[in-house]
Amino acid sequence: MNIYVANIPFKATEAELKGLFEQFGEVSSAKIILDKFTNRSRGFGFVEMADNSSAQSAINQLNGADFMGKNLVVNEARPRTDAPRGNRSGGGFRKNFNRDDY
Repeated sequence: MNIYVANIPFKATEAELKGLFEQFGEVSSAKIILDKFTNRSRGFGFVEMADNSSAQSAINQLNGADFMGKNLVVNEARPRTDAPRGNRSGGGFRKNFNRDDY
């Protein structure tokens, strides 16, 4: 099961995150998402656990739990969609504005 983890302290490492979830069962992977420009933690990540019952137990026990001074938000990750992430042209206006169009 893929688990979404939010409110991860910026100083936390992937190894520490993995260790936290290993209390509940085998962890296949633990990944903290980094900002592509600054290479610093974005404060969230994903943990993959092989056994669904162990993963559900981890979710139930760790959601709201204190981890390095912050309360984690832990739930089952939703499937990633290929939908566009919105208009990033700024303000929602057409780039090629032509006064005669109005």
